[in-house]
Amino acid sequence: MIFPRTLGELRRSSFSEQRLQNRRIKDELRENLVKKLGDGGPIFPGIVGYDDTVLPEVERALLAGHDMVLLGERGQGKTRLIRGLIDLLDEWTPYITGSELHEHPYLPLTPATRRLAAETGDLLPISWLHRSERYGEKLATPDTSVGDLIGDVDPIKVAEGRALGDPETIHFGLVPRTNRGIFAVNELPDLAERIQVSLLNVLEERDIQVRGYQLRLPLDLLLVASANPEDYTNRGRIITPLKDRFGAEIRTHYPVDLELETALVRQEAALVAAVPDHLIDVIARYTRAVRESPAVDASSGVSARFAIAAAETVAAAARHRSAVLGESDPVARVCDLDTVIDVLRGKLEFESGEEGREQAVLEHLLRRATADTAQRLLGGIDVGPLVSAVEEGSPVTTGERVSAKDVLAALPDLPVLDAIAERLGAQTDGERAAAVELALEALYLAKRIDKVSGEGETVYG
Repeated sequence: MIFPRTLGELRRSSFSEQRLQNRRIKDELRENLVKKLGDGGPIFPGIVGYDDTVLPEVERALLAGHDMVLLGERGQGKTRLIRGLIDLLDEWTPYITGSELHEHPYLPLTPATRRLAAETGDLLPISWLHRSERYGEKLATPDTSVGDLIGDVDPIKVAEGRALGDPETIHFGLVPRTNRGIFAVNELPDLAERIQVSLLNVLEERDIQVRGYQLRLPLDLLLVASANPEDYTNRGRIITPLKDRFGAEIRTHYPVDLELETALVRQEAALVAAVPDHLIDVIARYTRAVRESPAVDASSGVSARFAIAAAETVAAAARHRSAVLGESDPVARVCDLDTVIDVLRGKLEFESGEEGREQAVLEHLLRRATADTAQRLLGGIDVGPLVSAVEEGSPVTTGERVSAKDVLAALPDLPVLDAIAERLGAQTDGERAAAVELALEALYLAKRIDKVSGEGETVYG
């Protein structure tokens, strides 16, 4: 596609009718959202678990033209959802070449671009901005300044000879530089209250003030913020006038059911080895059990990243074993779940009365998740022959230095093993060994066989 490069070419091009009214950013988002809703496709691909709760609220806020704040615990996908708003922008939009504020050719804002437009007329040079460049983001930190967000006097421009009263001495901050786009403030309550005040005019009057300059810039942007309820109520707060200026406050949440939790893990985890579905199920149940445990501080939340990191850790343990033993197709097994506790314990905040019991709490919750998964998946299979085989002299050794073939070779050829493999969809040696381990662990947790662990090995017998 050939894009017009001057104002005159733009007016004579096929873009003219579409751009003539110079739509505001919220009109652009609304129109594109309405079109996507009419097409029936996914509006926010990759966002799991919000179809019936959060996403409809976000869509209504966009249709209403509201700035919004997403309120929820850590790891609920708030930032990912905000970044997904970019897809609702036009793919390309024109702006005056060289403009720091991406000013529309039909509506120059700053004194410099207005002067340039008057001097050049239809020869005003135009560039094109992709929607990926129309997004700005700032992680709110206590040291963030008004200059970072709004702007400040540029001493270099003053040193070049401009007068202090000249508006062209201003160095614009992140917010005005995202003009005609979407600007996000992550963890808004961590922003000092006096800095939050600087956003009041942006949200209501849609202009900015820099020090003592009488400079009115009618900014055109959508402002979206995220906040954690703990910060919202304890460590920091959103000042009341700023809360009042946000059109919508939307509560996010963790996945409401197990299927959504497992779908999220499968979608987000970068797995370096095969992780069977039953282990993903265990990890999802474990995450939910930790989240609901009274021993864990509920106000800090248990991030979805916990489950994702757990799946990646289990896969890494399987990959490590395959590298040591020379296995070509690494598959995670129940014995790899033990690595999760040691690696991810630091992601959790425990209640003050649980000091010294953290390891025991996490081990108990993992055993419960494993037992629940095995009961759901293997219920109805007569495992008596497997119990008898283990009791009568066929102990099974597993661990980080035991291959899948060795796990399978420890047991005689039993029809129950085929039934377990079929129930779990296991075909390769690695998958069958993983299925057998789940059954053995379930028998141990049901106190039907014994288990001894140590020196990197576990023996069921």
